[in-house]
Amino acid sequence: MPAATLAMTATAIPDAPPRRLIAAWLLVCCALVFAMVVVGGITRLTHSGLSIVEWQPIVGTLPPLDDGEWQQTFDKYKQTPEFRILNSGMSLDEFKDIFWWEYSHRLLGRLIGVVFFLPLLWFISRRQIDRPLAWRLGGIFLLGGLQGAMGWYMVKSGLIDNPRVSQLRLAAHLGIAFLIYAAMFWQALDLLAPRLARPAAALQTAWRRAAALTTLIFVMVLSGALVAGTHAGRVYNSFPLMDGHLVPPEILALDPWYVNFYNNLATVQFDHRLIAWLLAILVPSFWWSARQLPLTASARRACNLLLAALALQVTLGIATLLNGVPVALAAAHQAGALLLFTAALAVTHVMRVSPRS
Repeated sequence: MPAATLAMTATAIPDAPPRRLIAAWLLVCCALVFAMVVVGGITRLTHSGLSIVEWQPIVGTLPPLDDGEWQQTFDKYKQTPEFRILNSGMSLDEFKDIFWWEYSHRLLGRLIGVVFFLPLLWFISRRQIDRPLAWRLGGIFLLGGLQGAMGWYMVKSGLIDNPRVSQLRLAAHLGIAFLIYAAMFWQALDLLAPRLARPAAALQTAWRRAAALTTLIFVMVLSGALVAGTHAGRVYNSFPLMDGHLVPPEILALDPWYVNFYNNLATVQFDHRLIAWLLAILVPSFWWSARQLPLTASARRACNLLLAALALQVTLGIATLLNGVPVALAAAHQAGALLLFTAALAVTHVMRVSPRS
């Protein structure tokens, strides 16, 4: 074929999808969700989450702009059970302190929606995303919308008669955030290093174990949300025993029995500790067995990162407990949970990546 024909043929073929650019965009979104999780944790720890009593996705983008608007916003907060029962002596300046945390949390959520949606439209309009990927990314966007609705549903539970949000709704809110993060991070990894249809024969057992560890870490995150929602971390501030007991005697004190798993402070904290102990055994065991496998260099790095993230998270968890849940340590512990989850996702993914990719 003549060179001129080859050149014409080459120019007629559309460019391949910019996989690295799309992956970079998704990783930026992951970083924003990571920040969202941390800011959300601080919002909860500073008891700021009930300071904004309305859900106005568009109008609520702007904060109060003058003294009159600030007083109006404060007057709305004064009608809440949190103000009447816990903060009746709060001044306007003190209210502003908690308002800004909740406002920052909501504003960050809006920013994530914009940063995700507008580039998605651009990639689709440029035909740089194929239909299956577009459907997956559209599903992530819808999950983000569900997350916003769940956030308001959670806040509403603390505006009725109890100055505390439902721990079950809090767990759902945090769980959806982790699922959104996982979906974007996994898709970014797929674009950077496409997976095999199934793991290589030598890695099939390791892949299943990695997937199981990832699931267990997600369950630990949900149990941590129950600890946070019930303030169970402020009791039994000793380690490794719980006030001198391996299993606290009041672990099944409530009736019916199943409410203990989300209402009993002893049970909620014990369950969280139990999952942490399981991970403290299973992750090093997985890491040791993975060393004996024919892993790529990237897979070995991912396994090492998983072990390091677990050590950091356990250390932060114990320090947070022993110090009575200070804001800085507790926020770091929540961030550590997402780091550990990220490492587990990376290990699970890399176990199905071809060594040639």
